[in-house]
Amino acid sequence: MKTTRFETRLLHTPYEKQDPYRALSMPVYHTAAYEFDTAEAMETAFCGRTSDHAYSRITNPTVQYFEDRIRAVTGALSVTALNSGMAAISNVLMSVAYTGANVVTSPHLFGNTYSLLKNTLGAFGVEARFCDLTNPDEVRKRVDANTCAIFLEVITNPQLEVADLKSLAAIGRENGVPLIADTTVVPFHVFHAAQFGVAIEIVSSTKYISGGATSIGGLIIDHGTFDWSRSVRLKEPCAQYGAGAFTVKLRKEIHRNLGAYMTPQVAYMQTLGLESMPVRFERQAATCLELAQRLQSTARVEAVNYTGLPSNPYYELSRSQFGAYPGAMLTFDLASREACFTFMNKLRLVCRATNLFDNKTLAIHPASTIYGGFTEEQRRGMDISQKTIRLSVGLEHPDDLYADLFQALG
Repeated sequence: MKTTRFETRLLHTPYEKQDPYRALSMPVYHTAAYEFDTAEAMETAFCGRTSDHAYSRITNPTVQYFEDRIRAVTGALSVTALNSGMAAISNVLMSVAYTGANVVTSPHLFGNTYSLLKNTLGAFGVEARFCDLTNPDEVRKRVDANTCAIFLEVITNPQLEVADLKSLAAIGRENGVPLIADTTVVPFHVFHAAQFGVAIEIVSSTKYISGGATSIGGLIIDHGTFDWSRSVRLKEPCAQYGAGAFTVKLRKEIHRNLGAYMTPQVAYMQTLGLESMPVRFERQAATCLELAQRLQSTARVEAVNYTGLPSNPYYELSRSQFGAYPGAMLTFDLASREACFTFMNKLRLVCRATNLFDNKTLAIHPASTIYGGFTEEQRRGMDISQKTIRLSVGLEHPDDLYADLFQALG
């Protein structure tokens, strides 16, 4: 029976090879290497002429099944699972960038992503061109013949800025530049990135997918929609592999050489988490919206930022791209840094912790933690305020969560 609904495909993606014990859950293939019957079979596997597994740094049956499930529900050309979201971002950029290239992006990036672009890749001659991605005219001025990517977070963390993806994708197509997006904040059963022109999608599977922060992981989703013949780095493989040029470059060179493939134990845990992701997201996102609405009228809260609120400047664009529930993260401003610290220290139910989309609700003061290594001038340039609290909403009852926030506000 052919099924088209996300939840059903998610649960009933078949194994590549039948398990001898007919296990309903993919076993954990906890092994580094695999034996071959002949030297010839070993040669064809190592040279990539068969799908046989040769070494678990490159492929592993448990990880492959996790990738297959993601591919089945996204309709992507390929999915590559790595050991963190940052590993996914760095592998993608290393696949398209080169000395003398530039990446057009926003200064409103997660701290380590900003550092990767500005410092790490900058040291190898890749320029990060920071600009206002919500202004298409400014983006057009920054793109040139050496632009290898337009990169963004679809909802920035923690600024919660939303850019018009179709406009950015159109600029990319005009100039032969792929739109690469970190879509972690809104899961792919709600937000269909390829429909908005995203060529390569990056997801921190640590978040919604892992099922309660059980493990660290990242995904690279190649939608197979970009003409890589227009890419300086991938023009040559495109002549041979067409739409698969990026995946071939990634799988046969970059991820093998950088050694950041996901482990089978993590793939097993995240496969289980994936099965319940839609149900958990709906609960978390609905609670997030309810808390945002309540906090708007709560004393001592100066401002609430959540793109699902009609008063938010990105509300209409956010709704057109992500629907009624644009993720389970909100921020709110208090009077000062000191007020934020006092609030944090009074929390009883909400956890003082980093990460996003755990089953438990988490609160953090971004300026002093994630962006603690930046100067105050740098933080201002990235719109990171000392007055902001970031809240990642979990599965607790909204009344209990609000009660804790209310008492912590004094």
